[in-house]
Amino acid sequence: MVTHAFLLAAALLALSCFHAIASDPSLIQDFCVADKMSTVRMNGLTCKDAKDVVAEDFFFPGLQMAGNTTNKQGSAVTPVNVAQIAGLNTLGISLARIDYAPYGLNPPHTHPRATEILTVLEGSLYVGFVTSNPDNKLFAKVINKGDVFVFPEGLIHFQFNYGANCAVALAALSSQNPGVITVANAVFGSKPSISDDVLAKAFQVDKLTVDRIQAQF
Repeated sequence: MVTHAFLLAAALLALSCFHAIASDPSLIQDFCVADKMSTVRMNGLTCKDAKDVVAEDFFFPGLQMAGNTTNKQGSAVTPVNVAQIAGLNTLGISLARIDYAPYGLNPPHTHPRATEILTVLEGSLYVGFVTSNPDNKLFAKVINKGDVFVFPEGLIHFQFNYGANCAVALAALSSQNPGVITVANAVFGSKPSISDDVLAKAFQVDKLTVDRIQAQF
């Protein structure tokens, strides 16, 4: 009986240690404003001295301004993450404003470090995400002003303004630095380029088609 109790305790201790290693550490102080001048490199940003922290470290102006959507995709993302607000360091959240021209697209992409929750402020959007292999199931829906949609962490997702009017959305993300991988840019616009042989076989097209697509990026 004693041996069983010992083994159970040891298993629970190992599990708790594994969880501590595998998870982000909890915040153990009021804030850790990023010291962007520090030369220390770590998974995140070092804290600047608390006596040097000011209100501006927690502030970002101008989110009411529309982004420039005069591009091929017809969309613009205005991020508000730790790069814009140093006070977000260690807090595990960020924002983004997304503007869409008529028929504008925020193309298929993924956030490797964050779940996204999106609220439509103006207009209507066709949104969706695709599950991982092997199912690759699409969950998609038209959402309107005031509607909310969630994109799970790491899954490929998109938003498309199918209307003739501009649209605006606000996204919240569960990371101070969620990252973004736009699928087409990553695959066809990598530097150096991925081999034509690889892409032609992966997409089941000829190399000339691959070359034409790569030229767009």
